Amino acid sequence: MSALAPVRHYARIYRRLQAQYIKSRLQYRADFVVASFGMVVTTVVTIVLFWVLFRSVPDIAGWTFDELLFIYGFYLLAISPMQVLFDAMWGLRMDVTEGSFIKYYFRPLNMLFYYVSERFDLKGISQVVIGVVVLVTASARLDLEWDLGSVLLLVGVLIGASLVQIGIMITAASMAFWMTDSWPVLSFAWRLREFAPYPITIMSGFMRLLLTYVLPVAFIAFYPASRFVRSGDVPWQAAIAPLVGVAAFLVSYRVWRAGTDRWSGTGS
Repeated sequence: MSALAPVRHYARIYRRLQAQYIKSRLQYRADFVVASFGMVVTTVVTIVLFWVLFRSVPDIAGWTFDELLFIYGFYLLAISPMQVLFDAMWGLRMDVTEGSFIKYYFRPLNMLFYYVSERFDLKGISQVVIGVVVLVTASARLDLEWDLGSVLLLVGVLIGASLVQIGIMITAASMAFWMTDSWPVLSFAWRLREFAPYPITIMSGFMRLLLTYVLPVAFIAFYPASRFVRSGDVPWQAAIAPLVGVAAFLVSYRVWRAGTDRWSGTGS
């Protein structure tokens, strides 16, 4: 059997599950349009706030408007995989509480794969488009030069950054296996992303330590994106950003496995 056979098997199952889910969601086109419009408005408002701020000051801790615009575009792309592919994590607490999660124990599939494959957040695609537009605009304003190597590097660090966000959310969602109400933890973990598009250098020493080494939020956008907008003075953490993403995901998977191994249903 080919070493790629399991990958093809899971890819085929994923396509079939998503095809059925997307068909069902397309019956609610208005929801997609309204949610996508909301994402556009949120993005525009954030950029306008940046612009208003920089009307008063030339830079923030040495970072210019165009550099922050690039980091923000990177941030939008980095958090999109969590929203598009792992949207099911938001419902885990309810599935565990109600006992419906038990069905995932009886299929010959990886449980995490099976669980996240049942949902696909269509409106998250609009965020990908917005992120690309913002990133390209910022790149043009910064006169950044792109070749095949730099594009591949961008894709690689984006994957690592996405894994940080995914890892944080899987870990938070998995608390449902231990807690009666894990919503506060999940909500807090999601709100942490709001720190991601801002330079960690503008924060206090305690916050820098917290958001770098305890809750690695700074690796979602600031550290990996800074290597593209600064030819020099790049934080050393930028070099290990992809590794942090892999580590965050592996830790979250261990937490997930520990949770699924201990959970035994509602008992009803």
